[in-house]
Amino acid sequence: MNDTTMAPVPQLPGGRFEGREAFQQRVRDALACAAREGWSELILCDANFHDWPLGERAVAESLQQWARTGRRLTMLAADYAEVVRRHARFVQWRVRWDHIVVCRRAGAADPQDLPSAIWSPHWVLQRHDPLRCNGVTGVEPERCILLREAINEWLERKSSPGFPASTLGL
Repeated sequence: MNDTTMAPVPQLPGGRFEGREAFQQRVRDALACAAREGWSELILCDANFHDWPLGERAVAESLQQWARTGRRLTMLAADYAEVVRRHARFVQWRVRWDHIVVCRRAGAADPQDLPSAIWSPHWVLQRHDPLRCNGVTGVEPERCILLREAINEWLERKSSPGFPASTLGL
């Protein structure tokens, strides 16, 4: 097969992004790519996920396609109230796939200190200014390692389990 008959492989963008729409589109693209390429691990981190497109049908479909045995999604937030309030499709998906989703809560954190990011072994997104939705994406190993180390600090030392899939009562 020659190069003219092969379909091009979609690439996730690298470099700077600015604005809410650019940020949200990168989130959509990342989750679609994770589903398509079968990424085994994802970490989503944000103070409250307020302006993430988690409740959109396309995002829910990407997550549904991504979710399989051997996959793991870790979420880290200061508070999950906005997720429950704004992202009903995601909350329903999370209940169904509780066995592959780990949610951690950094409740004592200043929301400005918590990274706003997507980490995977293949590509990362980090918002440096969540209010203006400015940040950077890329595949550079150093960028991936530094972001993972920053997130691990929160996951291992500054958070506890949070956002249960269901609330058990008597």
